[in-house]
Amino acid sequence: MPLLEPDPETLRPGTPRRPAPDRVTDSSAGGTPEPLRSELTALLGADKVLWKISDLVRYASDASPYRFLPRVVLVPEDLDDVSAILSYAHGKGRDVVFRAAGTSLNGQAQGEDILVDVRRHWTGIEVLDDGARARIGPGTTVLRANTTLARYGRLLGPDPASAIACTVGGVVANNASGMTAGTTRNSYRTLASLTFVLPSGTVVDTADPAADEELRHAEPELCAALLELKAEIEADAELTARIRAKYTIKNTNGYRLDAFLDGATPVEILRGLMVGSEGTFGFIAETVFDTLPLERRVSSALLFFPSLTAAAAAVPGFTEAGAIAVELMDGNTLRASVSVPGVPADWAALPRETTALLVEFRASDEAGQEAHERAAEAALAGLDLVRPAASVTNAFTRDAGAIAGYWKARKAFVTAVGGSRPSGTTLITEDFAVPPARLADACEALLELQSRHGFDAAVAGHAAHGNLHFLLAFDAAKPQDVARYDAFMQEFCALVVDRFDGSLKAEHATGRNIAPFLEREWGPRATELMWRTKQAIDPAGVLAPRIVLDRDPRAHLRGLKTIPKVEAVADPCIECGFCEPTCPSEDLTTTPRQRIVLRREMMRQTNGSPVESGLLDAYGYNAVDTCAGDSTCKLACPVGIDTGAMMKDFRHRRHTPREERIAALTARNFRAVEASARLAVGVADALGKRVGDAPLQAVTRLARKAVRPDLVPEWLPQIPGAAARRLPATSRAGASAVYYPACVNRIFAGPDGGGADAGLSLAEAVVAVSARAGKPVWIPKDVAGTCCATIWHSKGYDAGNRIMANRIVEAAWGWTAGGRLPLVVDASSCTLGIADEVVPYLTEDNRALHGELTVVDSLVWAADELLPKLTVFRTAASVVVHPTCSMEHLGDVGQLRAVAEACADEVVVPDDAGCCAFAGDRGMLHKELTDSATAKEAAEVDRRSYDAYLSANRMCEIGMERATGHPYRSALIELEHATRPTVR
Repeated sequence: MPLLEPDPETLRPGTPRRPAPDRVTDSSAGGTPEPLRSELTALLGADKVLWKISDLVRYASDASPYRFLPRVVLVPEDLDDVSAILSYAHGKGRDVVFRAAGTSLNGQAQGEDILVDVRRHWTGIEVLDDGARARIGPGTTVLRANTTLARYGRLLGPDPASAIACTVGGVVANNASGMTAGTTRNSYRTLASLTFVLPSGTVVDTADPAADEELRHAEPELCAALLELKAEIEADAELTARIRAKYTIKNTNGYRLDAFLDGATPVEILRGLMVGSEGTFGFIAETVFDTLPLERRVSSALLFFPSLTAAAAAVPGFTEAGAIAVELMDGNTLRASVSVPGVPADWAALPRETTALLVEFRASDEAGQEAHERAAEAALAGLDLVRPAASVTNAFTRDAGAIAGYWKARKAFVTAVGGSRPSGTTLITEDFAVPPARLADACEALLELQSRHGFDAAVAGHAAHGNLHFLLAFDAAKPQDVARYDAFMQEFCALVVDRFDGSLKAEHATGRNIAPFLEREWGPRATELMWRTKQAIDPAGVLAPRIVLDRDPRAHLRGLKTIPKVEAVADPCIECGFCEPTCPSEDLTTTPRQRIVLRREMMRQTNGSPVESGLLDAYGYNAVDTCAGDSTCKLACPVGIDTGAMMKDFRHRRHTPREERIAALTARNFRAVEASARLAVGVADALGKRVGDAPLQAVTRLARKAVRPDLVPEWLPQIPGAAARRLPATSRAGASAVYYPACVNRIFAGPDGGGADAGLSLAEAVVAVSARAGKPVWIPKDVAGTCCATIWHSKGYDAGNRIMANRIVEAAWGWTAGGRLPLVVDASSCTLGIADEVVPYLTEDNRALHGELTVVDSLVWAADELLPKLTVFRTAASVVVHPTCSMEHLGDVGQLRAVAEACADEVVVPDDAGCCAFAGDRGMLHKELTDSATAKEAAEVDRRSYDAYLSANRMCEIGMERATGHPYRSALIELEHATRPTVR
């Protein structure tokens, strides 16, 4: 054991607590039982079998209100693995559930036996027919697919609100739709073909002309059963009419019986049945979509009405005028949304009856946009609009910022209600659909029902399609709360079916919470056909039992998860999973959601239980050490949770008083530390050139084993040599800004990529290009010994962080003459640190000084202040750009791209660009983290060559060089080269 190994006990919850009714029992503390574990390991290999209790717990929760502990989690890589898993399950009489993103809202991604992760190894998109079609892996997120398709002016039809995280396979399996898809742009209507694996292991590619012949040979009984069901349905005119009628509005409850009417052959029928089957009929291994035009010209309005009735009455006029989206928000939703940054504060005083419609038109060209706007103005004429707040305009706009604000307000429905729900309550997101003409009645009936059962009364939804959403929050640990939820559900289902003849699930799919009510909506005849369809396709009942079909009338109450209180920063988490695709450790250890899920399970346990101890043993590395701390999870989270901040706090808890004192000492003496670090880097670089990198790696690895891997960096061949001891000479007189070279650029040299600008430091480039633009900068002579404090902040050293945070603010205030000059910082993470992250650690006086500072990232300085005054003399043919996570936080990615575009004829930002996880020195402490985080982006970059590889932070550049083998450098060095009158 390393000398300074942290004590897991420091992270044990210390609060007194009672065991939760849904806690994982002690019998599961050992993880996957034998012989299940050893048999699957022999079948698939150890790296594809997740068996520890921490693995099982982190996969037990998803975005739904349910929680079921799997016996084992498998991570297949290909179709052979999937077929082997299904064959094993058949032979052993076991159940299999497929899970991708875990964003589904009704428990359909949860299993109690074998859970199969089909996200990690199932990504990718191949654009076909110049974008008219796309072949997409089931683990690819909708956002990722659309990012690629956007370059071809195309997009997918389904547009769920969870597009940032939900996968294409999950969208098809649930027939998820979204704001604009309705009944015509969803998966059922836009899928060209798909490849799937049946429960028997048979693989079917519906695009293969020989698919039906091969299926008849492999599955003759299945083919016969499907054709028999088709004939039976078609022979019943009343049933046929009922099926057609059910799909005139959005409906994802039960199986798509219209597949029997739309498909002529068994393969065509199965192609339709797979859509919305929720993993109960097979595994969707590949999809081919017919894409739709991406109409980039947008006109939107947020219109306010005095009542629900008035708003609902206006909806048909906008849909007839061609609106792509008409979204409804009731008064309670509007008022609650003011808790979300960016939503107008004066909405808090809106009258209760006020209702808003977000109306949007999209066109491909100016003529189309003008035609839409004329139609919109005609639809507005005569409407009973109100202006109950000063921020209300009731006018259509093309302004992208204003439109983004409208959508932020619309999406604040879940953010506001979910984030402000009482601590300890489970959040349920429900949706249903009614004929659009009954929209107002349905809204008012729902609000009355919510109020009568003691739930917050609020409703929002896709008004154009009669699709409404609402939220329920209750404490699943309290029997009386569960009974209240049950009573609500019974009345809700009766209301939707009996009064409105609606769909109990419009786009969220049946899942566990509506399965008991399936027959209530469809009736016994259609429900029996669904059972027979399941029996024909999956006679052994291997796939996803109890998820769509369940005869237990109380099934919706089984497995409801409690939400024990955890650290305040994470307590509002609704476990939606939006954070996961942004997380650098997603494919290595845990995600932000999983970090919180594991913490909640600790809180369900009694103090010292075997399960809690098992979770703590794994948590240090899997959650704390391998968190990059970049906090991109906060940007993706609908309730703004910064899991990175929680992990930094946990790092602080693990520090001994001695470690904190040493960290504070380094902050106090950072001038000497900085000089020593530069010297050490220089010596190591010289040694590496003489004897190679292997001895240095061997020495540092031994030191890591002896001391602690999270404290001692490993030498990497990509680490550059030492920076020059002296910074460029500058003058304060006439300076337009104070230039602060970050300590990382004062310690490490830039890349030595050869060429005309070989050896040019970033500091020299910034000074030169600023002077060239007539905006000279001044470097204070006493910058040595100062730092943005991120070194201490990222590691949770509070005392050192406070020392350096206050030092840099005091120094910056003096350098900038009390804030009269901007402070230009040449590393994006340091810009973020000085601008934002130091603030909580400042004294009251220094917080006031900080408020007078203008902190500007060097790329923003270049794009906004220098570029307009520079002449470009030469450009590279092509460059690839790596935006840093700090720039995402600062909103500066556009400026990075602008600088790159000034320097190159072609600028490429990889579709898979994300946080590199180098995170200062974390890439040297846990190089496996950076290797995992950069794998997809590196693969994309390496598909072709570029003339230059650019970024905006030296350590990120090192991380990307390690990932790709190409020397990354600051875009400012490239700018200096492009604008230099004479190449030296």
